[in-house]
Amino acid sequence: MDLSVALLLWALAPPALGESAGSGRARSCADVRHFYGSKGFSLSAVPHAELSGEHLRICPQGYTCCTSEMEEQLSNMSRKEVERLMKEAGRSLQTSLQSHYRGFNGYFLELLNRSESSLLWSLQSVSEQIYAPVFQGLYTELRGYYRGSGVNLEEALNEFWAQLLERLLRASDPPLNMGEDFLECANKQAEVLQPFGDAPRELKPKVIRTFVVARSLSQGLFVSVEVVRKVSQVQLSPECTLAIMRLTYCPQCRGLVDTKPCTSYCRNVMKGCLANQADLDAEWGNLVDAMLQVAESFKGASGVEQFVISLATRLSDALLRMQKNTEAFRNEVRQACESQGEANMGSPPPEEMTTQGKMHVEDPATAGGRLEKLVMDMSRKLKDMRQYWVQLPNALCNDKMTAGPNNEENCWNGMARARYLPQVMRDGLANQINNPEVEIDITKPDMTVRQQIMQLKIVTNRLKNALDGNDVDFLDTSDDISGSGSGMCYGDLCPKGPRITIPRSNQPNLYVYPAEKKVAQGGGNRTNFCSLLLALSLTTMLLQR
Repeated sequence: MDLSVALLLWALAPPALGESAGSGRARSCADVRHFYGSKGFSLSAVPHAELSGEHLRICPQGYTCCTSEMEEQLSNMSRKEVERLMKEAGRSLQTSLQSHYRGFNGYFLELLNRSESSLLWSLQSVSEQIYAPVFQGLYTELRGYYRGSGVNLEEALNEFWAQLLERLLRASDPPLNMGEDFLECANKQAEVLQPFGDAPRELKPKVIRTFVVARSLSQGLFVSVEVVRKVSQVQLSPECTLAIMRLTYCPQCRGLVDTKPCTSYCRNVMKGCLANQADLDAEWGNLVDAMLQVAESFKGASGVEQFVISLATRLSDALLRMQKNTEAFRNEVRQACESQGEANMGSPPPEEMTTQGKMHVEDPATAGGRLEKLVMDMSRKLKDMRQYWVQLPNALCNDKMTAGPNNEENCWNGMARARYLPQVMRDGLANQINNPEVEIDITKPDMTVRQQIMQLKIVTNRLKNALDGNDVDFLDTSDDISGSGSGMCYGDLCPKGPRITIPRSNQPNLYVYPAEKKVAQGGGNRTNFCSLLLALSLTTMLLQR
């Protein structure tokens, strides 16, 4: 066929469906009326035939079946629909994280309760019952620390051993009136005689590390849930609302009721609308990586679950060793500190005060590894969530919303039914400067998102500290824990008078607390220096006058 003849036939051909610009007659709006009514709107204002589109403010101003009122209503609806999709996606992620948080948190506390119950059950004799409140106090402190209260684990452990030793002395010599000098003397003897064996020294780093990693993982999950919740509530900008209307319902106004947006076109719109959220990607990934590293601490026989279950056995062994050495320790204290005591030294305790044999507590070998399974399942889900924020635009532009990659020639490109030519933008706010679909000021980031990015940085740093065995300072997120409190004695069982304090070991601390005196001195020097500068400034101003 001759080229000129072909061009003539093409020019004389009727326009495609919904593209009546240039034709001499207006097309019917029956399909648009049916679509508009299916959305729950009144059909009273919907034209029966196409109108000239000069009145449109969002959609292309060709022939159209939409009035200004219809355009506004469809724009509001498109914004609500996309916001609903975003919230549903966020709610799905939030629900998954909450499920892992509750599962881990609930089972870890169950393990701790089982450990305490097993230990208390083993204290069957009357003489052993006097130590029960001290053990209960320790577990109360451990639970408080895990839940985020301001418990210092090292101090709590030192206090626990000191109270246990004090109970030993009071139980072994009831008539003894232990004054402050006597307790100081007995304290020095405890440094040498080690009535609990190596348990205080060996348990301290293990307890601290176990509870540091457990609490950090729990709090990491908790904070991630909060970040998703707050970011999912961020509203779409007015510019984004306009772009979404052009994407979703402008083809209907042109009569292209069955034509879906091009996939690349949709991605550019969503990448512009979710540019701030995409900036979470780097710190979100860092948080996930840190939690995955912490999760490795829960694997194997040396993991968290095995240690928590074995804690009762370790404590009961320390108590048994102390009871076996009671007489020897008491005699040493008597000989060294008799001059320090007051009045009657008493006689040795009755025979039933001495415990024979090994206590029976829950065997750590019976632990089923449930905590490890929970953490490993959580790790797999976290890996899937790692790129959530940059994958969200693609997830929203699925085959249900767009024409799909196989219909790139027969999709809505924002102006007509044709291929979408612009390239897809990269992720993040800075990369949207040339986004052809969404007008966005890259110099004005969303403050809610920026705050959550900072929160992710803080939590990630704390998780990294936990990996090094350093204590992490989190806010209290529990409903039943308030304040730090010692929780180490109960009612009439609290001993009166001065307390013995077990001296801290020479082992290096697993976490560092700044020396208060040095801080105070430094603060005073800074204050004096600032006062001097202020005085010099005032003097200079007066001289200038």
